[in-house]
Amino acid sequence: MPTEPAAPAPRKPSIWRAFAQPAAGTMALFGFSSGLPFLLVAGTLAYWLKENGIELKEITMIASAGLTYAFKFVWAPLLDHWRIPGFARLGQRRGWLLFAQLCVALGLLAMALLTPTQLWPFVAATLLVAFFGATQDIAVDAYRIEIAPPDVQGALVATYALGYRMGLLLAGAVALILADHVPWRVVYLVMAAAMAIPLATTLLAREPDVIRTRPASWRVAMRESVADPFTDFFRRYGWQAAALILLFILLFKIPEQATIGGIMSPFYRDMQFSKTEIGAITKIYGVWIGIVGVFLGGAAVARWGAWRSLGVTVVLCGCSNLFYLVLVAHPGNLVALTLVISAENLTLGMLGPPTVAFLSMLVNRQHTATQYALLSSLVNLPGKLLGFFAGGIATAAGYGGYFVLTVLALIPAMLLYAALWRRFRTLEQGAS
Repeated sequence: MPTEPAAPAPRKPSIWRAFAQPAAGTMALFGFSSGLPFLLVAGTLAYWLKENGIELKEITMIASAGLTYAFKFVWAPLLDHWRIPGFARLGQRRGWLLFAQLCVALGLLAMALLTPTQLWPFVAATLLVAFFGATQDIAVDAYRIEIAPPDVQGALVATYALGYRMGLLLAGAVALILADHVPWRVVYLVMAAAMAIPLATTLLAREPDVIRTRPASWRVAMRESVADPFTDFFRRYGWQAAALILLFILLFKIPEQATIGGIMSPFYRDMQFSKTEIGAITKIYGVWIGIVGVFLGGAAVARWGAWRSLGVTVVLCGCSNLFYLVLVAHPGNLVALTLVISAENLTLGMLGPPTVAFLSMLVNRQHTATQYALLSSLVNLPGKLLGFFAGGIATAAGYGGYFVLTVLALIPAMLLYAALWRRFRTLEQGAS
């Protein structure tokens, strides 16, 4: 009796195909677009403010405009359910992307023209850049999720991270080095011009193939876009577990977030380093060390899963803040600065993939954009709030005392991690 031919064995996922897909290149350029404005309203901005005689306490408050990123979940539902007149023909995702990118470019141009000599209009322009930079991030996350299936999302996250760090490189190192040779307003004009790259990318990119239905009424629209994404999380995990998870999310990145705000720029200057030295070591060298860390973090997730990798990298990243005490003891020492930046950027890069993987575990695919925006906002909120008051804390406790306090914030986070260990290890093992 003839036998039917055996079914061919399923092909293993191809790493090459995942990284060679057109969406991977698009996400690299969108990552550049997201990274560019972030430092221009935080660390890089703080240098400009300091050179204009602004006090440290005011610098950290103004440079906390990036706090806007922590509240992006508030208006995230708009990007799912409303189209901007005049941009709708580009589609839901590209329309919002183009609008947000244009606003970022115009905001940077306004900062360049106003300068800190017109402080309050300048602060308003800074907030404009921060708000639409955060809006752009919401649109990019939603675009990434919708443009490709889950099995290739890892490649898109990796290329996005690479592009993001290139944006940080331009807005950090290149901007600082340029500022040693040309006025700051020229630097910000150059940054505004650089937004032409993502603008062109958005116009050439493909809109995700997603069928969107209009709600039957305004009440239904509000329930689906605002109420359901929030209630769903507590419904799936239960109130007690959901509360512990959210508290952990609020705490575990405090040490990292507390060292990427406006406090660091005055700190490096007070440690007697020039802008060129700071740019070369913290921004150029540090970016490449961070990329190494990203790949190490990604490998850890692949080998041990998101939850175990997250616990290890949270501790490593938090404790790396103690290296700043070496710099306090050896001001002006380039070897000490290189050591500190190596530890900080390597562990910071390692923390990225486990964080993204962990937050993705928590998201219901029916509410991906809004829930991811909410969780990614919450994870950065407390550290950014601490950064707002960082100048006052550092003035009272000294730079060394400030860095020690950021490390002590690990203790409650890791206690919560231990309490949640069994739940997420079981969840990962069930998925695998």
